[in-house]
Amino acid sequence: MRGLGFELVRSEFYPPLTLNVTPLERGYIVKIYLSLLVCSLVFFLLTNASSSQDFNAHSSTQESSRLVTLDTLSLWEQSLSNWGRWGANDQRGTLNLITPAKTREAAALVQEGITVSLQHFVTMERAIDAGAFGPTDHWMSRIDEETGMPAFALDEIQFSLHDGMLSHLDALCHYRTREQINGEWYIFNGYRQNLGPDGCQDLAIDRMGTSYITRGVLVDMPLMKGVDWLEPSTPIYVEDLEAWEEFSGIRIGSGDALLIRTGRWLKREKEGPWAYNRGGAGLHASVIPWLRERDISLLVSDAVNDVQPSGVEGINRPVHQLTQVTIGLPIVDNGYLKDVAETARRLQRWEFMTSIQINPVPGGTASPFNANATF
Repeated sequence: MRGLGFELVRSEFYPPLTLNVTPLERGYIVKIYLSLLVCSLVFFLLTNASSSQDFNAHSSTQESSRLVTLDTLSLWEQSLSNWGRWGANDQRGTLNLITPAKTREAAALVQEGITVSLQHFVTMERAIDAGAFGPTDHWMSRIDEETGMPAFALDEIQFSLHDGMLSHLDALCHYRTREQINGEWYIFNGYRQNLGPDGCQDLAIDRMGTSYITRGVLVDMPLMKGVDWLEPSTPIYVEDLEAWEEFSGIRIGSGDALLIRTGRWLKREKEGPWAYNRGGAGLHASVIPWLRERDISLLVSDAVNDVQPSGVEGINRPVHQLTQVTIGLPIVDNGYLKDVAETARRLQRWEFMTSIQINPVPGGTASPFNANATF
């Protein structure tokens, strides 16, 4: 440090870089540096901690009647495709199924006037299921240079749109084709990937509309199975979903937002965080044709949607892959389904109006899942 400057780089390969900054600016630089240092250290520790948690694919995923292979996925990529269904320029995918008639149908479900949130927001917690994609931080942005205290009530926040603690809606540009086509990577509806420094040029979150209201249908697997939560790596099959339809008296249909609860948040609350992204309950790949057949508009999970491990050799997120790239079905990871499950159980009805607001992040690969369920 020389005077009020910082020597930022010292190396035999690079000359020293000196910036003249004020004491206040110097404080900000130190804060950012320490934040990045802590984030890197935490990520290293969590990555090594998660490596000690070994999860195996559920044995039932290897049964001949359920087995899904890469060849199976290749066939489905052709037979289940929605490319061109809503026109060559479409960038909303199955959100197109939320029609004015569907919204009116959803609004008619409001009886008690009870609203609960479906969102879990990021926290400052340093844990195995948080912070893997970047630091979460919050700070006051107007600091008095003399006192070092906030001069006004203004603040800023930083977080990853794909953080493990954040309920988030993936943009349809988030996943690409498994293989190149004529030397190019493609995303839903035949768009070239076109991924640049400013994000996605096509199928970004700001191209997918800003607000929707549709019928939400909750599938509460732990309730039906008489447990508090599904154990890690428990797969959910078509017969489970159809058994829930019989249990609840609701048939899942076109334009619905399908919310699948595994009990992740309750398990975390009672037993602490774990590497749910490596060992979590969720949909098995064999459910993918059923999702296409039922024509749902949105898929929501309280974990990562795919059962982890997937049980499909060669790919660990086949549900992510085919819903987003082939079907054009937007998905939500880490949806907060604990409160809605408690309300639905008390009222004994598992359908409700779901209102969704999308933050139009320019070129964004996701948005926080700003959604409510109203009974």
